[in-house]
Amino acid sequence: MSPSKAPAAPIQTEKLTQAVRLVREAGLDAWLTFVRETGAGSDPVLPLVCDSGLTWQSALIVAASGERIAVVGNYDAEPLQASGVWTEVVPYVQSIREPLLAALERTVRPGGKIGVNFSTSDDKADGLTHGMRLLLDGYLADTRLAGSIVSAEPVVTRLRGEKTPTEIEKIRGAIAQGDRIFSEIAGFAKVGRSELEVFEFVHRLMAERGLGFAWDPSGDPIVNSGPDSMIGHGKPSSRIQISPGHVFHVDLGVVSEGYSSDVQRCWFVGDSVPNDVQEGLEAVNRAITAAAEALRPGVLGHEVDAVARGSIVASGYPEYLHAVGHQVGRLAHDGGAVLGPRWERYGSTVTTPVRLGEVYTLELGVTLPGRGYLGIEEMVVVKDLGCEFLTERQRAMPVL
Repeated sequence: MSPSKAPAAPIQTEKLTQAVRLVREAGLDAWLTFVRETGAGSDPVLPLVCDSGLTWQSALIVAASGERIAVVGNYDAEPLQASGVWTEVVPYVQSIREPLLAALERTVRPGGKIGVNFSTSDDKADGLTHGMRLLLDGYLADTRLAGSIVSAEPVVTRLRGEKTPTEIEKIRGAIAQGDRIFSEIAGFAKVGRSELEVFEFVHRLMAERGLGFAWDPSGDPIVNSGPDSMIGHGKPSSRIQISPGHVFHVDLGVVSEGYSSDVQRCWFVGDSVPNDVQEGLEAVNRAITAAAEALRPGVLGHEVDAVARGSIVASGYPEYLHAVGHQVGRLAHDGGAVLGPRWERYGSTVTTPVRLGEVYTLELGVTLPGRGYLGIEEMVVVKDLGCEFLTERQRAMPVL
């Protein structure tokens, strides 16, 4: 009996259609995602093209011809067949070698290229493990396909980055869930409460609403109050309490329906906002505005960062020690082009052109003596002539 048809989620349908175009534009004959035992973690790109787990060695092939071939273990085949998005599903029992070679022989021309998921700059395009690469090389050895492997980074970064309308709506939904939590934080975060109490309050809300975390839950959200708090990827303290004169800062990433938000908001603890805090807020917002005005298709990430970096320095504050923006998608840090300086640690990600449909954060902050960290993070989507804010910008400093 053939399996009943259960159409794939819209994301996989949209992304596999997009992948065929990207494979052609990259000059590849085929793009191969090669995985096994995905239950304990796998290639970061897998959820975009397959909504079920895989157990044995599995080859998901998107060909420039338009064919989409899944060569998978016998017990993994039916869900992929039922999804309706693969033109062919080839189950095997003893070894993937022969069906994999047959599929590649059919889709790769003599002298053609097979893109696989490895990268020295982008962790989200680096999903092929060393062991699986050794297996693949062994399978291709002594065939005409030996030497045909190249990096699929140009396909993977664009597939993750160039969002479909469905993906944008899911990101908007995650932002809305985060906004709701921010409003509740404002009611809970009173003088005398500790950073850890606020952190635990957010975790309770996330659990009640079935929301996920956009990064490691032990550090999501980041909660800072005052000058003694850990800045950056620190842990909330049970000893540091919200106190008058503090800047209170929260960096929260929410996952809803498989897509993330990543937003930072600040409050001042006191009756009114003092001049140094107001000036810091305005300087941060000027830099974010400058970055947004520079962000458009074709610009390089380091060019956007340079504009924001120059703005904050011109306002009399030190340079921030990170990129002004990164892509957001299924994860808060979703790979691809980065809006950052030309530091070695960023590799080629800051010289990769920005593309239409990519979603970025615009984020930076200043440390105010005696008050703490004042950081704001917004989210934008790249449009034809610039960018559109997906978040409602924090222009004013509310008080606690």
